[in-house]
Amino acid sequence: MGERLKDKIAFVMGAGCIGEGWGNGKATAVLFAREGATVVCVDRDLASAGRTAAIISEEGGRAEALRADITSAADIDAAVSDVIARHGRIDVLQNNVGIAEPGGPEAIDEASWDRVMDVNLKGFFLTCKRVLPEMVRQGGGAIVNVSSVASITTINVPMISYYSSKAAVNHFTRAVAVEYASKGIRCNAVLPGLMNTPMIVEPYKHVYASVDELIAKRDAMVPMGKMGTAWDVAHASLFLASDEAKYISGVLLPVDGALTCQTR
Repeated sequence: MGERLKDKIAFVMGAGCIGEGWGNGKATAVLFAREGATVVCVDRDLASAGRTAAIISEEGGRAEALRADITSAADIDAAVSDVIARHGRIDVLQNNVGIAEPGGPEAIDEASWDRVMDVNLKGFFLTCKRVLPEMVRQGGGAIVNVSSVASITTINVPMISYYSSKAAVNHFTRAVAVEYASKGIRCNAVLPGLMNTPMIVEPYKHVYASVDELIAKRDAMVPMGKMGTAWDVAHASLFLASDEAKYISGVLLPVDGALTCQTR
């Protein structure tokens, strides 16, 4: 076990996982615990959050599971209040929740647009709105938002709401970083590129003949020759959450195998 987050209380939003394997939130929660944090695994699917917490416990770490829908202010308030009542503080807030729905501006309907914006942008606002006063009270903290390289470039699938929401997350992150810098609070974002996680199958399966073709085509798009994994996102998040990054705030860190460096 490491000590990069020793004695920290980490609130990981989206710590469950869609399907089998490792999603960004699940891997981040486990890595945070391996580095000494007490991890509050939060997800709208309590059973999924519980499975992540169980992995941590089986490894000898400290974890608990809570249910909260990131789009519900009441859920977020209840979860944060519970953590503060029992632990007295939240040192790290990690926002991992995100959805993608395909379609350009003519193809998607208003309900789809609102759904993506609520989860990908409003949800981050709700968690920060509730956690920031606690971090101010305790004299500091670190927020790591998971955005996407889709916030700064487009890929082969039209997803206007996803692109727009993630671009907004970037500026939200930078604005929070500036406003709260004098209060000892850092706010950064990780921008995953093409990642091989359970989340990729549903939005893109209609574009490819099979999951194997999907993976092969996405691997070929990356200069390094393969997609990243949830652990790549987790390690970047750990660095930004740790005291090693104590003078880093407002950074938008691509984790993408040089994908966004290339010209088309």
